[in-house]
Amino acid sequence: MVAVERGEWRPLLWSFSYFFALLCGYYIVRPMRDEMGIAGGVKHLQWMFSGTFLAMLAAVPFFGWLARSFAPRRFLPYVYYFFIGNLLLFFALFRSQPTHVYVARAFFIWASVFNLFIVSVFWSFMADIFSNAQAKRLFGVIAAGGTAGALAGPALTATLVLPLGPANLLLLSAAFLGWAVWCVHRLVAWRQSAAAPDGTVGTATGTESGAAARAADRPLGGSVLAGVRLVFQSPYLLGICLLMLLFTTLATFLYFQQAHIVREHFDDPARRTALFAAMDFSVNLLTLLAQVFLTNRIVMRFGLGWALAAVPLLLVAGFLVLGVLSSLWVVVAVQVLRRAGNYAVMRPGREMLYVVLSKEEKYKAKNVIDTVIYRGGDAVSAWAYAAMQALGLSAAGIALLAVPLAGAWAWISFRLGKRQEQIAAALPAAGTALGLQRRPPS
Repeated sequence: MVAVERGEWRPLLWSFSYFFALLCGYYIVRPMRDEMGIAGGVKHLQWMFSGTFLAMLAAVPFFGWLARSFAPRRFLPYVYYFFIGNLLLFFALFRSQPTHVYVARAFFIWASVFNLFIVSVFWSFMADIFSNAQAKRLFGVIAAGGTAGALAGPALTATLVLPLGPANLLLLSAAFLGWAVWCVHRLVAWRQSAAAPDGTVGTATGTESGAAARAADRPLGGSVLAGVRLVFQSPYLLGICLLMLLFTTLATFLYFQQAHIVREHFDDPARRTALFAAMDFSVNLLTLLAQVFLTNRIVMRFGLGWALAAVPLLLVAGFLVLGVLSSLWVVVAVQVLRRAGNYAVMRPGREMLYVVLSKEEKYKAKNVIDTVIYRGGDAVSAWAYAAMQALGLSAAGIALLAVPLAGAWAWISFRLGKRQEQIAAALPAAGTALGLQRRPPS
């Protein structure tokens, strides 16, 4: 099932475990985030999405400073320590005032930032230590580790939320983040232990000088806002921005339809949390099966372009169905299939787009796209959805308007996948291990 070559098992298993811990910790709190979105007021969701975008804007310069001042292997643990501290703070707040509307809104915004940052820096690290050839073979398996964690997280939440209460689950989430930090240290130790007595560092695709390997562990340097500059200088990165904007726009439209229809059907917050946890479990079970058995085969058989286009093409059909029949279980079904397809195929494929880039682009530019562009798209599409409702459009009408957007998303995804393969073919055969190569101009 897994095309693993000599020397790859250790980093593969630590990466699998790392992503498992991250997403298990996140998915313990994700149902709480969805419930807090309703508790904070469905009619205020667009404000909460805007607040998330502003929080991202504030966080990007801080992340740029970390990347400029510290080597990635050093600042990654501190990112997770920061979020562990946040979880402990929210634990104290929920214990003292569990139903306060402002605490609910703050938690919704925080969880939205938390999700993107922890996953973004994870994939930056993965794109940094694996070559393009390795990514095509291994990223689906590594993503399956996250899916396994995303299965365990909702299962733990659904099992423990009623006897323990939501607030106590935050401590469990913090423990899983601690596990992720330990995995980071093990991956760093593996990379350092790969140094041979002759001063070279072995990789699955060749060897690098010890001096080059040490250079890879230095701070990235540059401006704290270098990621923004890098994005606007590269047509390739701008294309990824457009892909991300269309992705998040359509995801937000579905999220709003889900929030409104779930509120109409369920009055009890615990029942809503249980439904969200059940949806997460279903999504991640489908995703895990697809990642283990299908993802690498789809990419290797059809190419990255078609792999990236598969989910938006699925959404074209999904929005057409929603335009005809907009009910609770149709919305739930489309949402489950969309998210499963995204995690199984779209997300690993999207991360492969970065493997052919420079180290600075992998960390700084990628972080801008994964956070500011992502949540900026969330904020704009949230207000667009509210405006369409104010104009009297029904959920079915909005779904039909989303069909051409899904078609545009499919075309851009296909073109980016083809461009990545062209860049990869022009790179030296040594690959991209430790992020030392540079891609040709876009």
